[in-house]
Amino acid sequence: MFSNLRRLGTAGLALVGTVYAGSAMAEVKMAFVEALSGGAASAGLLSQKTVQFFVDRINAAGGLNGEKILLSSYDNKTSAQETLIALKKAIDDGNRYVFQGNGSAFAYAILDAVNKNNERNPGKEVVFLNFAAVDPPLTNEKCSFWHFRFDADVDMKMAALTEAVKGDKNVKKIYLLNQDYSFGRSVAAAAEKMLKEKRPDIQIVGNEFVPLQKVQDFSPYVAKIKASGANGVITGNWGNDMLLLIKAGKDAGYNGVWYTYYAGGLGAPPAIGEAGIGKVKQVSEWHKDVTPELDPAIAAFEKRFPGQENEYGYWRIKTMMEMFAEAAKKAKSNDPIKVAGALEGLTMSTALGPVEMRADNHQLLQPLFVSTMSNKVKHPLQGTKIGFITDRKVDAKATAVPTTCKMQRPS
Repeated sequence: MFSNLRRLGTAGLALVGTVYAGSAMAEVKMAFVEALSGGAASAGLLSQKTVQFFVDRINAAGGLNGEKILLSSYDNKTSAQETLIALKKAIDDGNRYVFQGNGSAFAYAILDAVNKNNERNPGKEVVFLNFAAVDPPLTNEKCSFWHFRFDADVDMKMAALTEAVKGDKNVKKIYLLNQDYSFGRSVAAAAEKMLKEKRPDIQIVGNEFVPLQKVQDFSPYVAKIKASGANGVITGNWGNDMLLLIKAGKDAGYNGVWYTYYAGGLGAPPAIGEAGIGKVKQVSEWHKDVTPELDPAIAAFEKRFPGQENEYGYWRIKTMMEMFAEAAKKAKSNDPIKVAGALEGLTMSTALGPVEMRADNHQLLQPLFVSTMSNKVKHPLQGTKIGFITDRKVDAKATAVPTTCKMQRPS
């Protein structure tokens, strides 16, 4: 199926809410719930366009089992309360699948509400497809048959990132700075645990948390980092909290190494600039120089959505949409229970290597890359002359970590 999709052009593909001319296809309703306004909107809007792009490609190839996907978007305004309001409206509107990712706090709200909805409304079940909320409990003690995560969790990423720290004997002091919610606290806890195991000689000289997407000036935090003598910082910050932190570090002349989850995110490379060369690292499932040539789908996305603010950044959404379509094909049905059953244990080949959706906890296993900012790249990022080059690749099966999930499946 997707060999055909890769050959499709983008002309004539519809946007959200557009009526497909001449189409008499039945519809599969899917909801996108993200921050589409406020401080986290840049990530939300880019992921919205990415999901819509792949929805349109599926529709252009004949839909899911002959049914058209209708994607509707709902703004959660970076609020757990607004997330629940948006989700209720999405379910009331008849959506049977929900996409969300940016913010584990909001993923917990969705997961709890989806579980309750499905228990109370048999025959109207909803499946939650998560592309970026990576707090470990979501596929451990909070695991659910109705939830599938397509991004590596905090521990999987930290295991790869701390290998980079382990190999750098110049790093003697580490400062932890993270966002003050479940995800940020999981990053800090994982860093403490894994550094103790891999580099017991490293001193953690700071462990600080900042309000989520509320800080406009990170210079006081950078001043503390410099005063601590830290020659490395581990941070899971994303969105404006990543952009402004690294910018403040650059402005203050901080020369330590940044070990990040999201330094390649929208806006971060231009803010970091040449100062990040050899000093800024990230762990991700993809970066733009990971293959010699851009994947045709990514090239098509950037042609359809030109501009630095639309530069492709979500390889995992591509994987998610391809696996979802394959699961529907395998199930020979678009019913959420049957598609969820087909997703369990599903394997697929990708340009970066094989991937697998774990059946025991619904966590995707995919290759991970630790990379360093460089000016010797084929595909520079966001109007700069810099990008990332791979330090190490971790194959999909090697990213697996033990799970405490005890999956309860529908009878």
